[in-house]
Amino acid sequence: MTLGSIIAWDDTVLPFQLDRSDVRGRVARLDGVLDQILAQHDYPPQIEALVAEMALLTAMIGQTIKLRWKLSLQVRGDGGARLIATDYYGPTEDGAPARIRAYASFDAAKLDDRPAFEQIGKGYFAVLLDQGDGTTPYQGITPIAGGSLASCAQTYFAQSEQLPTRFALSYGTAQTPGTDAQWRAGGVMLQVMPKASIPAPSEGGADEGGLLAPSDLLDEEDGESWERANILLDTVEEMELIGPHVQPTDLLVRLFHEEAPRVFDPQPVTFGCTCSADRVRESLSIYSARDIAHMTTEDGIVTADCQFCGAHYEFDPETLGFEAKVPPAEDESGDNA
Repeated sequence: MTLGSIIAWDDTVLPFQLDRSDVRGRVARLDGVLDQILAQHDYPPQIEALVAEMALLTAMIGQTIKLRWKLSLQVRGDGGARLIATDYYGPTEDGAPARIRAYASFDAAKLDDRPAFEQIGKGYFAVLLDQGDGTTPYQGITPIAGGSLASCAQTYFAQSEQLPTRFALSYGTAQTPGTDAQWRAGGVMLQVMPKASIPAPSEGGADEGGLLAPSDLLDEEDGESWERANILLDTVEEMELIGPHVQPTDLLVRLFHEEAPRVFDPQPVTFGCTCSADRVRESLSIYSARDIAHMTTEDGIVTADCQFCGAHYEFDPETLGFEAKVPPAEDESGDNA
C-alpha cells in the first residue's frame, strides 16, 4: 500500500450500508484532527482517552445527521472528569469538510489509576442538536452506564431514537517509521435502518438499570440480521480500526462481504473552531459596566480564552456590555495561545 492511499483515508468518515441486513454504518478515521484537538491542551492520559473516544463518536454520529449547523455531545460527571464536550459542524457546502472541536474540564485531585471511563463517576451523557435560526434545539440525555462512552451512546440511541446501534472503537498514540508519535483513532458504527425498527416497549428494558437494549427493539427476523452483523463486527482487530495500513473499504469487505456492503461518498473532517472577537463580545453584552469592571485586569483590559482552540482575546472594557461607551476597535482579534 502506498503512502498516498494511507493519507487519503486520514480524517474521514465513510458511510456504508449492508444490503442483506438492513443495517447502515460508518467507518471513521481521525488522525491529524485528533492530534490537533489534544495538542491544544496538556491533559492527563485518562482525560486524553476520554476526549479521543468522544471525538470519534462525534464524527460518526454527526455524519449520520443531515446537519445545517451543529451537533454537540456532552458528558458531565461528579468524578475527576467533570466535563467532556465536543461539537460537530456540518459541511457548509457540497464537498466541504465537517469541522470538529473538543475540550475537557477535570479535577486533577480526583483522578486516580482507574480506567478512564471510571473517572467520570455518576452523571449523564447528552446529545444536543441545533439546526440554526428558526429551529428549536433538541436535547436527549441518558445516564452514565455501560462501562464506556460508546456504551452510553448506544443507550442513547436505544432510549431516545429506538434505533439499535453498536460502536467498535480504538484509539491511542501510534508511530510509523520516520515520524513522531501522534494520536490516531478509528471505529465502526452499525445501526439498524430506521424502517426496520419497532416502537419501544412500554416497560423497562433488559439492560443496566432498566435501560433499553437492541434486543428490546427488534422482532425475531430483524434481530437475527442485527445479531449476525454484530458477530461479524466482533472479529475486528484494534489495529484494523486505527489503521493506517488497512483501508476502510478493505476492512468492510473483510468483515461484511457476506452482507453485501455498499459504500457512499466519504466525508472529510477537519479541526475547526467558531470562536471570534465578535462572539465573545456578544456573550458579554448582557453585563453592566459595573460587572465589566469586575472582569477588568490590573492592566485595564478584559481577557477571554477559548477553551476549544486556545485563542486569546483582549478587549477595552469601555467597548463591552450593554452600557458600552466606545465602539469596538476594528483591529481587535484573537491570538492562538
